[in-house]
Amino acid sequence: MSDNLKIGPYSTYRVCGDFIFISGQLPVDSDGRLVDGIEAQTQKSLENLASVLEELGLGLANVAKTTCFLSDIANFTKMNEIYMKFFNEPYPARSAFGVKDLPKGALVEIEAIAFRG
Repeated sequence: MSDNLKIGPYSTYRVCGDFIFISGQLPVDSDGRLVDGIEAQTQKSLENLASVLEELGLGLANVAKTTCFLSDIANFTKMNEIYMKFFNEPYPARSAFGVKDLPKGALVEIEAIAFRG
């Protein structure tokens, strides 16, 4: 499933020992269509991330770090409201950046590093 969502020459994930590096997940459905709004886009990006982890027999509890890219940093609070529904304490370490543009005109993209341990 995850390879169907790729839009460029990169791996959806790479396994390096006990670490899994997961490429940025765009908020697109199974047909590659962008969903609307920051809340729905955050949810879809995280659902896509969870799907990649499931393929590997892992879950969101295995995520050690995320990086969130926002095309408008003013959406930071709304993104956090949805993000908190997907993770429990202790939350993954995280960085968040406001960026000029994202592929497909997305409002958010989320990448992750997971750990099998």
